Amino acid sequence: MGERLRARDLAFLTAESPSTPRHNATVEVFDPGTSGFDHETLIRLVGDRIAFVPRYRQRVRWVPGHVANPVWVDDPHFDLAFHVRRSALPRPGSREQLSELVGRVVSRPLDRHRPLWEVYFVEGLEDGRVAVLSKAHQALVDGAQVVDLAQVLLDRTPEQRELGFDEWRPERPVSQTGLLLEAVRDTVAAPLTALETARGVTDVWRRTADSTTRRATTAVNALAGRRSPQDSPIGGPLSQQRRFVTVRRSLAEHRAVRDAHGGTVNDVVLATVTGGLRSWLMTRAESLGGLRQVRAVVPVSVHDQELEATSLGSQIAPHFVDLPVGEPSPVVRLHQVSYSFKAHKETGRAVAANRIAGIAGFAPSTFHAIGSRVAAEQLRRGIQLSVTNVPGPQSPLYAAGAVMEQTYPVPPLLPGHALAIGVTSYDGQVFYGVTADRDRVPDADTFASCLSEALDELLETAGDARPKVRRGRPGRAGRPR
Repeated sequence: MGERLRARDLAFLTAESPSTPRHNATVEVFDPGTSGFDHETLIRLVGDRIAFVPRYRQRVRWVPGHVANPVWVDDPHFDLAFHVRRSALPRPGSREQLSELVGRVVSRPLDRHRPLWEVYFVEGLEDGRVAVLSKAHQALVDGAQVVDLAQVLLDRTPEQRELGFDEWRPERPVSQTGLLLEAVRDTVAAPLTALETARGVTDVWRRTADSTTRRATTAVNALAGRRSPQDSPIGGPLSQQRRFVTVRRSLAEHRAVRDAHGGTVNDVVLATVTGGLRSWLMTRAESLGGLRQVRAVVPVSVHDQELEATSLGSQIAPHFVDLPVGEPSPVVRLHQVSYSFKAHKETGRAVAANRIAGIAGFAPSTFHAIGSRVAAEQLRRGIQLSVTNVPGPQSPLYAAGAVMEQTYPVPPLLPGHALAIGVTSYDGQVFYGVTADRDRVPDADTFASCLSEALDELLETAGDARPKVRRGRPGRAGRPR
């Protein structure tokens, strides 16, 4: 029988609700060129590589009576064509239309009766481009036993490595009685299994109680005409729909700000996010008097000496930073953000960006998946925003010979969080992906524009360090090229 879910993975399943689907997503834009990259090619590529991530052919089976944690079992009806889907935009599809499609796809929860992932091959983009939108449940990708599918689909050269379909056969399905007997045997043979189960059940009841309490409080506040404590410009009760917007800028611009003022590219990214939040709140006529800071969780890489020096030699840990949105000076905002990371750097456990990006086979989507799990576990710490920033490889990656030109993370929203921001640097560019609640943030495009303008504001202070970048490149907010 398959492996039993750990309490941590089970938590992501039980915490899911219609308004907070718990999956990570990534949208990548490719230039097919002469490679012939199409939907059928993608199906063959996934079929060729899925043996490296066998969990992608398994689904979750619950134990009768919840006497033990559920188990991962082979899906006897696994259908690759169901998971690798075909979609299209009306030609020539604009970036805004792609973002609208992404928002609709990530709004839908994954089917619990099948393996918890989907991939969409999107045709019809302008200039002959195609996009690949992938999403996988947070319970699926843990970064240790299971990496994101994109990590095995992308190559460093256009020459495709044909590995061939493996001779996979699903294990014989286990009956409900068999699941129950296996759970009893596990409990007797391994007392820790019982402890894991008890912890998981307790967590389920706690989350259910917390959810009920939040709904009751919201209802009482609404009847009384009071504003919920969690109700803010970037927080509050969420709808079941999402918006997604993007910003693309050059890595040279971020480095120019870093070179002029010190710190790291990560500091510049967070200062840009801070400035974008400030400008966006001001466009909404929001008073900054009551919102001088935004408490953010920023997952960071730390080196663990006890782990082997492989792609798993770095762990992801939460770092908390108060983004100074009330500060009018962009340089002061940058220095305040830099100072908040000083203690982390001085521990000696911080991992350099070039070291992370240089890991063989490293794909930013796996880091984003782990980062979103880390952020979700910090919800009780009073955070208002999650920002994952991943330094990706600075040379092109390919899928079946097609070069990947752009890669945008699509981070999930946490309960009560109307915004989530993911950032990936790749091949000389920096890609911002912003997920927003459709009802609470109807002006998500404005926020994207404010992000881009916040970087422009920082560049104005860089003086001679400013790079010679042609105006308008690489793309204005929401219009990456």
